[in-house]
Amino acid sequence: MREVRNILGWLGMAEEQSILQDAQKHVEETYKTVSYFSDAVGAFVRGDIAAKKTAIENVRQSEHQADILRAKMINELSEGLLMPPDREDLMHFAKTLDKIADWTNSAGRLLGFIEQKPPEDISKNIIKATELIFNSVSKLKDSINAIIKNDLKKALTDCEDVDHIEHEADDQKKLLIEAIIHAKLEPTNLLLCYQLAEYLEGVTDKIEDAADLVKVLAIKSK
Repeated sequence: MREVRNILGWLGMAEEQSILQDAQKHVEETYKTVSYFSDAVGAFVRGDIAAKKTAIENVRQSEHQADILRAKMINELSEGLLMPPDREDLMHFAKTLDKIADWTNSAGRLLGFIEQKPPEDISKNIIKATELIFNSVSKLKDSINAIIKNDLKKALTDCEDVDHIEHEADDQKKLLIEAIIHAKLEPTNLLLCYQLAEYLEGVTDKIEDAADLVKVLAIKSK
């Protein structure tokens, strides 16, 4: 008889239910971190300094909450009854999710240092890059919800969408850097905008890494 290794098959046990709830909270907090960053970019482009500062602070606080949830989840996994391969997969997944929040928070800090609104071509490319991040993390969130509901086909389809968005983000980074190079920025803003372009693309990379782990969980759940 074929061994059933549904990594989410432990949902009936109270201890593992707690881990699952923490995992869902972690995903939601990571999503909120990206959402707050999107708010910060919108305020930045509008020239609303107060709203920008508030949104960046929200990013920081949300990233901190994600850290707390990640630590709690890892502690529970370390002391739980899961088999080592499953435990390691879920630990790796928790740490990868946390990197999304970390990189988003770093992007928020960089945005906070840019005091002057950049030229229109740079602004529109920053907006587009942020939209791709938000779309990507939304698909990641959908894929995780799908795998929890045992809808493996949808989980894998959502992960493929994340892959496609990551390729778009690579192209978008190129467009943003081109806009930065051709703009007449003073050295500090030039450096900050360039670093921001790196971090924006980096966030989508981290989301793709998490989606790759969702694929692993989905395959093991078959």
